Amino acid sequence: MSAPPLASSRPSQEAPELHELPLRAARRRRGLPHPVRRTLVVVGLVALWQVASTSGLLSPDTLSSPLDTARSAVEMFGSGELDEALLTSLQRAAGGLALGVPVGLALALASGLFRIGEDLVDSPMQMLRTLPFLGITPLLILWFGIGDTPKVALVFLGVCFPVYVNTLVGIRNVDGRLVEAARTFGAGHWHVVRSVVLPGALPNILVGLRLALGIAWLALVVGEQISSDGGIGSLMLRAQDNLRTDRIVVCLVVYALLGLLSDLIVRGLERVLLTWRQGLEAG
Repeated sequence: MSAPPLASSRPSQEAPELHELPLRAARRRRGLPHPVRRTLVVVGLVALWQVASTSGLLSPDTLSSPLDTARSAVEMFGSGELDEALLTSLQRAAGGLALGVPVGLALALASGLFRIGEDLVDSPMQMLRTLPFLGITPLLILWFGIGDTPKVALVFLGVCFPVYVNTLVGIRNVDGRLVEAARTFGAGHWHVVRSVVLPGALPNILVGLRLALGIAWLALVVGEQISSDGGIGSLMLRAQDNLRTDRIVVCLVVYALLGLLSDLIVRGLERVLLTWRQGLEAG
């Protein structure tokens, strides 16, 4: 019997060469950049508004055109009345924010970190936050008159509750295992609060701040229409009496820009303070 052949008679085939495939960190998006697309949407809406006004679909008594609104804005800036009203509104909003944000944070920390604080603070806050804060405007007028105080108080009430609720939720959502681990390594109570609880609750705190800033301008609009003693709301009230829709729209645009600027500031804080968090982005 003959021995089996040592090698196959077919020609040998070499293994295919393995090449390293480059990995792309992110998919390249084609088309216009995201900020440009967002801007074009706004420009398109304003263009449609102007076309509707020019064609007669929107009468000036119903809503002034963008061009008439722009001319009124230039006139109001030139006379100085819009600058003065804007400064007055900013001072009132800053006063309410300066009071409401620290008070909301302090009450949330007391309620979230101490059992006695929760017993004393949380129940009254949960009841008060269900009241429409704009509905107590008559009481504020009776207590403080029609000056700046009731307007600042309205902003304070509008700011305090969202900051309190979101901060408390953030504290409650902190992983208890992280707190126990910090205590195992000998960290004291306030060190745990500073290094574990507050960083863990920071995303919710910033969400509360964003909501508070939006509600602050809403409260200010109502507060400044209580009486004609300065502010953007006072300009709107006088424009309403004179049937000047162009001036009303100018004041609304100013409020919208103030709200947008406030939101951008908080978003910037989120990018700086929450660099460790990787959230889902739209594709």
